[in-house]
Amino acid sequence: VVVGSIGVGDLGRRHHLNNKLLVNPRIQVAAVCDVDRNHRDLAANDVLTKSGKMPGVYKDFRDLCDRKDIDAVWVVTPDHWHALISIYAMESGKDVYCEKPLTHNIHEAVTLIKAVRKNNRILQTGSQQRSSKEFRVACELVRNGVIGKVERITISIGDPAKPNAYPEEPKPE
Repeated sequence: VVVGSIGVGDLGRRHHLNNKLLVNPRIQVAAVCDVDRNHRDLAANDVLTKSGKMPGVYKDFRDLCDRKDIDAVWVVTPDHWHALISIYAMESGKDVYCEKPLTHNIHEAVTLIKAVRKNNRILQTGSQQRSSKEFRVACELVRNGVIGKVERITISIGDPAKPNAYPEEPKPE
């Protein structure tokens, strides 16, 4: 499968590009895209180093999606771009893997579903822990009563986020 990776910042590059796409012999990364030049350059170098081939390098996701030789795109951008990029990619004939949250509201979700059906595309969204073997087994144990009757569930989402203490950085080009 020939893939274009859109959004190659920290998570997009470290986790997805390097640990999912570039290690899969069935995938050829043909292009990377990010609005940040540093992210683009680092990702392109990773692809070149690991595959021996220099990928196409794009600032605008539309230019990547317009390539006819790309089968699918991997979308790991900031959340508010997910639906827009995924819809454009499917309208361009690409299958899509998109990180969560897939959409921000019901309107985006309905529009995305229509794009999948209209363009006969595959769309997958990330749900890492819910797909991992140990989580599936835990769910099966609970559902099948192996652990007994569940009477109470307690959750914690952690403390509130700390204020941003990082110094301001210059705005990228």
